[in-house]
Amino acid sequence: MATRQGFAGEATAPEIDRPGLQWFNVPAPLPIDSLRGRVVILDFWTEGCINCIHIIPTLRRIEERFPEQVAVIGVHSPKFPNERDPASVADAIQRYEIRHPIVHDPKLTIWQAYGVQAWPTLVVINTDGTILGQIAGEPDPDQALKAIGDLVDRSAQAGSLRPRRLDLAVPVEPRGKFLFPGKLKPLPGPTKEWVLADGGHHQIVVLGDDGGERHRYGSGEAGLVDGTEATARFNHPQGVAASAEAIFVADTDNHAIRRIDRASGAITTLAGTGKRGKVLTEPADALGTALASPWDLEVAGTTLYFANAGTHQLGALDLGSGQVRRFVGSGEEALTPGDAATAAMAQPSGLALSADRRTLYVADSESSAIRAVSLGDTTEIGNLVGAGLFDFGWVNGALKTARLQHPLGVAEVEGVLLVADTYNNAIRAIDLGRGQVADFDGGAFTCTDPICVPAREPAGIVADGPDRILLVDTGNHRIEEYRPSTKTYRTWAR
Repeated sequence: MATRQGFAGEATAPEIDRPGLQWFNVPAPLPIDSLRGRVVILDFWTEGCINCIHIIPTLRRIEERFPEQVAVIGVHSPKFPNERDPASVADAIQRYEIRHPIVHDPKLTIWQAYGVQAWPTLVVINTDGTILGQIAGEPDPDQALKAIGDLVDRSAQAGSLRPRRLDLAVPVEPRGKFLFPGKLKPLPGPTKEWVLADGGHHQIVVLGDDGGERHRYGSGEAGLVDGTEATARFNHPQGVAASAEAIFVADTDNHAIRRIDRASGAITTLAGTGKRGKVLTEPADALGTALASPWDLEVAGTTLYFANAGTHQLGALDLGSGQVRRFVGSGEEALTPGDAATAAMAQPSGLALSADRRTLYVADSESSAIRAVSLGDTTEIGNLVGAGLFDFGWVNGALKTARLQHPLGVAEVEGVLLVADTYNNAIRAIDLGRGQVADFDGGAFTCTDPICVPAREPAGIVADGPDRILLVDTGNHRIEEYRPSTKTYRTWAR
């Protein structure tokens, strides 16, 4: 995750219960002194940061192992303007199933008091309220668990440990057909159908062209289990792609790519070990290679392209040989165009092939950019929209000066790129011929639903020709259908 300037910390942990800050998952704020007698871990995170997401399972292991001896407190320290909205934070807490207390610090006052300079950062506080140290970046999960365990043991031996559980108040999970859905893609075949990653339910759903559910894959329990459509398990899948024979799944929290056989319904693992991997390099056996939060997929012949968000790269899986390799990206988090080995990306999260199959478009979310990868004899990536990790907004006009805010989805139709501009809660249009960015069709659509609500953090978009656009309205757990010819939109599936 990118860094920013912080301030020096203090020997005694600064107060986290500050005036005007909103708390989640607890009935009342938690002053720092109220936590004495327990080891405290402050997790400085922001909701769009992939490295912050990677730490959540590690913190969960610590909480489960030491429910009374350790208090984990999340300090939400937003990067993007949209992340300052408490409603967005509440969605992220539910989406990632965070059960520990969270304090939302939109002006970064706690961040500054603790001298934090990077997302994520863990600050460890001793039982007497003094700071033991801070760790920037992702710690090794096993080493982190052992280190906290050793600290708990030492505190118990010293007589400074006063175990007790935190009083939690976790909100009820939303109920509906979908829960924080991700990408939607067409399903090839004689009948027009669509496939959706229903991430919050750990399932993959096939929808008819009327939006009605036709099929659902996965038991609904989180896990990495191959098997039948009823017994197999996924873990927060975000992306999908399909061929005539198979549905391919970016099984994000399993750090894996899965395959659903369309004829038999059998679900198998194609790539990944179930653990978070390092930077991709040379071709290697796919099942023996650890991936890092694959977020979206596109298939072209026997090549399956995937957005390996956790290492800021694109990968390629050869479906014939079963080998996986780096496709684009050095692994550095940046917005750098160039050849496949030296170019840099920043949490690629959405993929779309051009109609002529010669270009792969990428929603590069942390740089608020849209990129284009050539699929010819040489592979190079260029920047269409975006200027850097801290350059974002809602600005229309020429490609060079236009700005997006953490886009997650992209689609192409007749020379125009449609963007799910996630943190702007909008659809944006990039006219490749004119070199201009605008609000999609002027942005003025009339809702024809009985109850109309604005889009909330859409994560996926797909075009069914120029007059039918389907937007995955993730925060509202639904899919919307837009009709430019009539300037109307409606809920298509929920």
